Amino acid sequence: MTVHILVEEAPDALLPDALRANMNTEGCGAVVSFVGLTRETEGKADVLRLEFDAWQDRLTPVLHRLAEEATREFGVLSVAMAHRTGSVGPQEPIVAIHVGSPHRKEAFQACEWLIDELKKQAPIWKKEVTTEGETWKEGLG
Repeated sequence: MTVHILVEEAPDALLPDALRANMNTEGCGAVVSFVGLTRETEGKADVLRLEFDAWQDRLTPVLHRLAEEATREFGVLSVAMAHRTGSVGPQEPIVAIHVGSPHRKEAFQACEWLIDELKKQAPIWKKEVTTEGETWKEGLG
Protein backbone atom coordinates (compact mmCIF):
# COMPACT_ATOMS: atom_id res chain seq x y z
CA MET A 1 0.00 0.00 0.00
CA THR A 2 1.28 3.47 -0.85
CA VAL A 3 -0.23 6.82 0.08
CA HIS A 4 0.90 10.19 -1.25
CA ILE A 5 -0.72 13.37 0.13
CA LEU A 6 -0.02 16.91 -1.06
CA VAL A 7 -1.47 20.26 0.06
CA GLU A 8 -0.45 23.18 -2.15
CA GLU A 9 -1.10 26.91 -1.96
CA ALA A 10 1.05 28.13 -4.84
CA PRO A 11 -0.72 28.87 -8.14
CA ASP A 12 -0.37 26.09 -10.70
CA ALA A 13 1.07 23.85 -7.96
CA LEU A 14 -1.56 21.14 -8.23
CA LEU A 15 -0.65 19.19 -11.34
CA PRO A 16 -2.88 16.09 -11.50
CA ASP A 17 -0.62 14.23 -13.96
CA ALA A 18 2.47 14.85 -11.82
CA LEU A 19 0.58 13.63 -8.76
CA ARG A 20 -0.43 10.49 -10.68
CA ALA A 21 3.23 9.89 -11.57
CA ASN A 22 4.01 9.61 -7.81
CA MET A 23 1.84 6.51 -7.48
CA ASN A 24 3.19 3.02 -7.17
CA THR A 25 0.94 1.00 -9.49
CA GLU A 26 2.66 -2.35 -9.04
CA GLY A 27 -0.09 -4.99 -8.84
CA CYS A 28 -2.73 -2.57 -10.14
CA GLY A 29 -5.02 -3.33 -13.05
CA ALA A 30 -6.85 0.00 -12.78
CA VAL A 31 -6.23 3.61 -11.86
CA VAL A 32 -9.30 5.78 -11.35
CA SER A 33 -8.87 9.53 -11.11
CA PHE A 34 -11.00 12.48 -10.05
CA VAL A 35 -10.00 16.08 -10.68
CA GLY A 36 -12.22 18.86 -9.33
CA LEU A 37 -12.01 22.20 -11.14
CA THR A 38 -13.26 25.68 -10.28
CA ARG A 39 -16.40 26.32 -12.33
CA GLU A 40 -16.56 29.45 -14.48
CA THR A 41 -20.13 30.32 -13.47
CA GLU A 42 -22.42 29.92 -10.48
CA GLY A 43 -26.03 30.57 -11.39
CA LYS A 44 -26.01 33.76 -13.47
CA ALA A 45 -22.74 35.08 -12.01
CA ASP A 46 -19.21 34.63 -13.33
CA VAL A 47 -16.88 33.02 -10.81
CA LEU A 48 -13.75 35.11 -10.35
CA ARG A 49 -12.08 32.69 -7.93
CA LEU A 50 -12.56 30.34 -5.01
CA GLU A 51 -10.62 31.02 -1.82
CA PHE A 52 -9.81 27.99 0.30
CA ASP A 53 -8.84 28.31 3.94
CA ALA A 54 -7.66 25.28 5.86
CA TRP A 55 -6.62 24.20 9.31
CA GLN A 56 -3.13 23.46 8.00
CA ASP A 57 -1.96 21.39 10.98
CA ARG A 58 -4.90 18.99 10.61
CA LEU A 59 -5.47 18.87 6.85
CA THR A 60 -2.64 16.53 5.85
CA PRO A 61 -3.29 14.08 8.72
CA VAL A 62 -7.01 13.93 7.86
CA LEU A 63 -6.30 13.28 4.16
CA HIS A 64 -3.72 10.63 5.09
CA ARG A 65 -6.17 8.90 7.44
CA LEU A 66 -8.87 8.87 4.74
CA ALA A 67 -6.43 7.39 2.21
CA GLU A 68 -5.40 4.65 4.63
CA GLU A 69 -9.04 3.91 5.45
CA ALA A 70 -9.82 3.59 1.72
CA THR A 71 -7.00 1.08 1.28
CA ARG A 72 -8.38 -1.06 4.11
CA GLU A 73 -12.07 -0.68 3.23
CA PHE A 74 -11.83 -1.20 -0.54
CA GLY A 75 -8.62 -3.21 -0.88
CA VAL A 76 -6.93 -0.64 -3.11
CA LEU A 77 -3.14 -0.58 -3.33
CA SER A 78 -2.29 3.06 -3.93
CA VAL A 79 -3.83 6.46 -3.23
CA ALA A 80 -2.52 9.89 -4.20
CA MET A 81 -4.50 12.97 -3.15
CA ALA A 82 -3.82 16.69 -3.41
CA HIS A 83 -5.85 19.76 -2.47
CA ARG A 84 -5.22 23.43 -3.12
CA THR A 85 -5.54 26.15 -0.53
CA GLY A 86 -5.57 29.89 -1.16
CA SER A 87 -6.99 31.40 -4.35
CA VAL A 88 -8.02 29.07 -7.20
CA GLY A 89 -9.20 30.59 -10.48
CA PRO A 90 -11.73 29.28 -13.01
CA GLN A 91 -10.75 26.00 -14.67
CA GLU A 92 -7.83 25.50 -12.26
CA PRO A 93 -7.68 22.19 -10.37
CA ILE A 94 -8.83 22.29 -6.76
CA VAL A 95 -8.49 18.65 -5.81
CA ALA A 96 -7.06 15.54 -7.43
CA ILE A 97 -7.50 11.95 -6.30
CA HIS A 98 -5.93 8.91 -7.95
CA VAL A 99 -6.68 5.38 -6.78
CA GLY A 100 -4.80 2.28 -7.93
CA SER A 101 -6.36 -1.13 -7.47
CA PRO A 102 -6.13 -4.65 -8.89
CA HIS A 103 -9.70 -4.21 -10.21
CA ARG A 104 -11.71 -1.24 -11.53
CA LYS A 105 -14.81 -1.69 -9.36
CA GLU A 106 -12.90 -1.17 -6.11
CA ALA A 107 -10.92 1.73 -7.62
CA PHE A 108 -14.13 3.54 -8.63
CA GLN A 109 -15.75 2.87 -5.24
CA ALA A 110 -12.71 4.08 -3.31
CA CYS A 111 -12.32 7.21 -5.43
CA GLU A 112 -15.97 8.18 -4.97
CA TRP A 113 -15.80 7.47 -1.23
CA LEU A 114 -12.62 9.55 -0.89
CA ILE A 115 -14.05 12.69 -2.50
CA ASP A 116 -17.28 12.36 -0.51
CA GLU A 117 -15.42 11.90 2.79
CA LEU A 118 -12.92 14.64 1.99
CA LYS A 119 -15.83 17.06 1.58
CA LYS A 120 -17.29 15.88 4.93
CA GLN A 121 -14.15 15.61 7.03
CA ALA A 122 -11.28 17.72 5.70
CA PRO A 123 -10.84 20.99 7.61
CA ILE A 124 -11.17 23.17 4.50
CA TRP A 125 -13.51 26.13 4.04
CA LYS A 126 -14.46 27.69 0.72
CA LYS A 127 -15.37 31.27 -0.18
CA GLU A 128 -16.77 31.85 -3.66
CA VAL A 129 -15.99 35.23 -5.21
CA THR A 130 -18.24 36.10 -8.17
CA THR A 131 -19.31 39.13 -10.16
CA GLU A 132 -22.27 39.31 -7.73
CA GLY A 133 -20.23 39.26 -4.50
CA GLU A 134 -18.61 36.88 -2.03
CA THR A 135 -20.21 33.89 -0.31
CA TRP A 136 -18.82 31.42 2.18
CA LYS A 137 -20.11 28.02 1.16
CA GLU A 138 -21.68 25.81 3.82
CA GLY A 139 -19.91 22.79 5.19
CA LEU A 140 -16.37 21.61 4.78
CA GLY A 141 -14.65 21.29 1.42
